[in-house]
Amino acid sequence: MSVVEKKSTNEAAMAQATWAEVSLSALAANYRRLQSAAAGAEVMGVVKADGYGHGAAQCALALAQANEIPAQWLGVTDAAEGAAVRRAVKDPAVRILLMRGLLAGEIESAMEAALTPVVWTVAQMDALEAAAVRLDIKEFAVHMEIDTGMSRQGVSPAELPAMLARFTQSSPLRLEGVMTHFAAAEEVASPQNDSQMKIFEQALEQIRAAGLRPEWIHAGSTSTVDAGSALPVLLRLAERSKTRLMCRAGIGLYGYALPLTGAASQVHGELEPVLAWKTRILSISDTAPGARVGYNGTFIAEKPMRLALLPVGYADGLRRELSNAGEVLITGKRARIVGRVSMDVTIVDVTAVPGAKAGDEVVILGTQGGERITADDHARIAGTIAYEILCGINVRVPRCYLSGDEQS
Repeated sequence: MSVVEKKSTNEAAMAQATWAEVSLSALAANYRRLQSAAAGAEVMGVVKADGYGHGAAQCALALAQANEIPAQWLGVTDAAEGAAVRRAVKDPAVRILLMRGLLAGEIESAMEAALTPVVWTVAQMDALEAAAVRLDIKEFAVHMEIDTGMSRQGVSPAELPAMLARFTQSSPLRLEGVMTHFAAAEEVASPQNDSQMKIFEQALEQIRAAGLRPEWIHAGSTSTVDAGSALPVLLRLAERSKTRLMCRAGIGLYGYALPLTGAASQVHGELEPVLAWKTRILSISDTAPGARVGYNGTFIAEKPMRLALLPVGYADGLRRELSNAGEVLITGKRARIVGRVSMDVTIVDVTAVPGAKAGDEVVILGTQGGERITADDHARIAGTIAYEILCGINVRVPRCYLSGDEQS
């Protein structure tokens, strides 16, 4: 990913045709809001998928150095991502959880970078123990995931006894945490959530019966914090199991949350989108009635129009579903996308934006004047979720990191 560090919006961005501005102050504020709403639980800052497209290393460092409530736990996908975050966040007191688990070839690099893996199979335990012996590591913390009903990753209740038997006094592996993942945390009254909670509780009882005393349990996501209703149950569960509770907040850090059903949002309206995506008008042309616009002529001008060409397309992450449907902001006014979004360029109607000219700043995501376009807006048109919109902004779009309130 191309990165531009800057204190002001204009200096570095002027040299870019298309860029994204990432407000690290908004990220820290979102983390503080989520931590406040977590009702006594610790909040893990999830920076996987390159910080949901915002830049994992930069976001991780900002969270770890946040004033008042710095993040003590960060979540990443794999060893390569974890190593990059560890190079940015050198403080060993900040823990980095590998949420996807480890392949055999990743284990030694993960151990050397002081990363904490999630395990759920005996084979994973074997490989980790062998690597710890080779590297002369006397104790190595792991977190075990329980499959409580997603059928994705995690040890099933039937296989749990075999896993617990591996945590012996002679093993270098130490069970530090136990986790699960709710399939529908945003659906507060979902029977599946109740079922998963019961299975998780039963697993924790088995773990204590085996004589193991993990320090952490963690379950839930931004939606769990946002809904609030599951937190008292999880906190009571942590108290009974004599552990601390942690929730893994991802999308909320970046200013978004899934819509809740069955509960009022606790934080969504107070979270601020962290990323603004911008470009500039490349050229403007006048178009006569009857002119076909873009590939396959999917838009036909019904009257004289002024069309602006933008140097951004689906190769940058602008979804093709926005063709003839999406909007951008120019001089504080909305301008509709006309024709199909191309690989590298997109056309917008600026007939009602009479002052528009080549070089003007265009907001794809963000605010301008009194108008705002969000990743949720793009997601509704594209039939997806904000996660995919943000993660889909291509690495060729440089990220410019703002340390204060420079984001507009």
